[in-house]
Amino acid sequence: MRIEIRRYEHPDSAALIAEVQQEYVVRYGSPDDSPVDPAEFAPPLGLFLVGYADLGGGETPVATGGWRSHGEKAEIKRMFVVTRARGRGYARQMLAEIETTAAAAGHRCLILETGRNQPEAIALYRDSGYTDIPAYGYYAESPLSVHLGKALEVAADLANPRLPG
Repeated sequence: MRIEIRRYEHPDSAALIAEVQQEYVVRYGSPDDSPVDPAEFAPPLGLFLVGYADLGGGETPVATGGWRSHGEKAEIKRMFVVTRARGRGYARQMLAEIETTAAAAGHRCLILETGRNQPEAIALYRDSGYTDIPAYGYYAESPLSVHLGKALEVAADLANPRLPG
């Protein structure tokens, strides 16, 4: 999978965000209502990524994910792999890129909210070293919400070519 930096409003980003919102409707009965400002995913405040792969018939957007800054922490949002591309390691690859770019931007840890109805996501994060953290954010009081975090090794050289500007 080839991962590219994209604006949150880029057509490929928007298409995948719409698809993940439909997944939330299926799993939870409604889309994710947590407030998201696209500007939060523009450097230096954050970063949004889209992964492209050829599933037969040409390269297409198959994965997305981003982070937004909360001081020394960065929060993962909109991490998603389309159904037809699952089971190929794309989520793990996207997560690694999110971790690398957030660390390169000087963040000391990543945090995230996910839901109990997404056991595949919970398993991926736990397998990747994420552990329970205190509830925060829009879904802090939701019994379906799971809050996880992971310490990052901050890169000594912040001149990462993956980060624009």
